[in-house]
This record gives sequence, C-alpha cells and structure tokens, in this order.
Amino acid sequence: MVHKQRRFWYIAPVIILLIGFVFILSLYVGSVGIHISDVTKALLGKGNETISIIVLEARMPRVIIALIVGANLGLSGAIIKAVMKNPLADTGLLGIQSGAVSVALLIMLAFPAFSAFLPIGTFLGGIVAYIIVMVLAYKNGINPMRLILAGVAVNALFGAIIGIITIYHSDKLQGALGWLNGTLTNATFEDMQLLLIYSAIALPIGFMTIPKCNLLLLDDEAISNLGFNVNLIRFLIATVAVFISTISVSIVGVIGFVGLVCPHIARLLVGNNYKYMLPISTLLGALLVASADILQKIIFNPVEMPVGIVISLLGAPFFLYLLRKAM
Repeated sequence: MVHKQRRFWYIAPVIILLIGFVFILSLYVGSVGIHISDVTKALLGKGNETISIIVLEARMPRVIIALIVGANLGLSGAIIKAVMKNPLADTGLLGIQSGAVSVALLIMLAFPAFSAFLPIGTFLGGIVAYIIVMVLAYKNGINPMRLILAGVAVNALFGAIIGIITIYHSDKLQGALGWLNGTLTNATFEDMQLLLIYSAIALPIGFMTIPKCNLLLLDDEAISNLGFNVNLIRFLIATVAVFISTISVSIVGVIGFVGLVCPHIARLLVGNNYKYMLPISTLLGALLVASADILQKIIFNPVEMPVGIVISLLGAPFFLYLLRKAM
C-alpha cells in the first residue's frame, strides 16, 4: 500500500501534463480545423478575427467547462463511494442525477424566469433522491445489492417524472434534448463563470472531507466506538458529494459513469487512502470528460454528439465488469 501511495508523486504530474495536452488539442480540433500556430496567435491576440472568436469564445469555454465538470464528477464519485462503501456507487447509477435533472427540467421548461436558481434546484433534487435511496437501501447496514436495486427504483421514479415534464412541455423540449444527454455544444463564458464560482466553493469543501472519508473505511461499529456519529458523517459527506455533482448537472446535463470509473482507476493506481486517491480521481475525471469531447469531435464530425453519450459508451462495459466482479 505504501508503494502505491508513493506512485502518487509521479502519476499526478503525468495526468496534469496529459490534461494540458488535451486542453491545447481541444482548441484546434473541431468541425473547423485550425492549425496550432493559428491557435497560438489567437491566444496572443494577434490572430485572424474569425479564428480568434472560434478559439476564445467557443472552444476555450467548452474545454474549461469539460475539465471542471469532469473534476467535479470524479471527486463526487470518490466521495459517494466512501459514504456507500460500495465500488458500484455513483451519483448517476443511484438516481441522484435523475433527481437533479427532474428539478432542472421543471425550472427550464415550466419556470424559465427562475433559471438563476437552477444550481440550487438541481442540488435539492439530488438531495431528495439521495435520501430516498438511503431509506430504501439501509437495513442493518448498506447491502450492495439492495443499494443497486434502490438506485434502479429511484432512477425509474424520477425518469417517470422527467417523462411527465417533457410531455407537458414538448413544445419547448428541443433546446433541452442535448442537455439531457450531457452536452458541451452550447457552452458559453457565462456558463463557465457560473460553474467556476460554484466549483471554487465546492472543490475545496470536497477535499476537506478526506479525513472523514478515510474514517469511513473502518466498519461502523469501530467508528461508533471512536465516538463519532456514523450516520451524521455519512449524510454530511454525501451532501457535499451531491452538491459537487449537481452543480455540474445544472450546466451540462447528465454525464454518467465518470464518478464510477475514475475512483476505481484511482484506487488501483494509488490505493485506498483518500489523501492520494481523491486528487487522482479528480484529475482523471477532468481528463476523461475533456478527452471524450475531443473523441466525439473526431469520430462524429460534423455531427455534434453529446459527450454524455460517448462516456456512456465507454463506461457501460466497465460497469458490467465491476458488477460481475462484485457479484
């Protein structure tokens, strides 16, 4: 385990370098091919006006949002696994994102005048979904299979609510279709600024949960014997994870499997200690979402495919592997 933790000091810089490479690559890969020299000129304010608009006003906000959303989902996924003590736990699979989406759609389609409250609304929807899952799954502890079944039930419940909302407001649905699948297509500087504000609050709070996440590695009886209220710790940490996840949902929609895949890979690389695992999972999330966006630009060009669909295509086989392993 100590050997794995030592890997952190060279794995983290490698991932950061890859993120830097993906960031630069994202600025010139797209439906309009731009040479790297033109990207450099645009960044220096010396380029062609049209190219500068594409690079600075379209592609840069998009890649920054992709990186932040990925980091948020990688971090929240790792935290929720500590809460649930389950490698299959993820805010998407547990119905938390579905709860957030149902409230977000209600605001977007029925009450657009309240769109400023979208991040708060998605957070409240996610918290309600989390509470329902815990009520359904908890019986003398958290059983992994009961947790999965509770997630399926909650996803179905909020899926039905989403269906009702979309049917009643089908005339306004066109603009929300891409968002429902997790899209970066219409990313703007305003979205980027809003996401940066919320993430600047959420990410540090997320990293502050590291000691308590490590504490939850112990069994519940041992934690209680140390004088801690296990259920209170779980709820508070889960609230942080839900907040981090749902602020991303409010901007780009549903992007699944990031919170499932990245923490698992991080654990394989640096072990169970959240001091090392949490930062690696966060970095991997940023790398995965930004890389998936580049991948969809290359494979599906000139069609804009929501990045959530691309990640689902990659993540679903990984989930089936984990499910088979866990059972």
